[in-house]
Amino acid sequence: MTIKLYCFGESGNAYKAALALELSGLAWEPVKVDFFGGETRTPEYKRDINEMGEAPVMVDGDIRLTQSGVIQDYVAEKSGKFGGKDAAERREILRWVLWDNHKLSSGAGMTRFLMNFLPEDKRPAEVIAFMQGRLKAAYGVLNDHLEGRDWIVGDSLTNADISCCGYLYYPEPFGFDRRDWPNIDAWLTRISQTPGWKAPYDLMPGSPADRA
Repeated sequence: MTIKLYCFGESGNAYKAALALELSGLAWEPVKVDFFGGETRTPEYKRDINEMGEAPVMVDGDIRLTQSGVIQDYVAEKSGKFGGKDAAERREILRWVLWDNHKLSSGAGMTRFLMNFLPEDKRPAEVIAFMQGRLKAAYGVLNDHLEGRDWIVGDSLTNADISCCGYLYYPEPFGFDRRDWPNIDAWLTRISQTPGWKAPYDLMPGSPADRA
């Protein structure tokens, strides 16, 4: 049975789930969510797809999961990939997934949205500057951790990498230039050289160009 992932191209959180599925080798297909058309806020979506009114949502037979980290964990369990080789690595992966969700992706996602998906006259400059400062600290943590390492945890690609890279391949400006962070830059290159890797807009339906 083919796994379905409710997603849209602009979402870095959906990209984490989609990239894990794509690289795992599991059979899956995207189902486009019209986020910018308000689909996730409709009573039907909240009733039938996700009571939280969010994407991504993964459906595998009778199993329905939300939140990208939970979906990634399911993919690791089902495929035997990206979950670490022992209990210590699994805990370390979880540590970085939680750090990413709180410190990196949450800030990058909001900042990118404010800078690119709001009308120009409604973009809050002070909030954007504040968030970019917080993100700079997060980039520093990740860049320092990757010094002398190929991967965030262990000696191969894991969900820690897939989670932390979620927003860093997007072309829209949000204050991140990978050239400023050489260890992150090299790490992103390694991930993109993984067989089967695709950029967000190539992996999921929907992009800013579709709304132009």
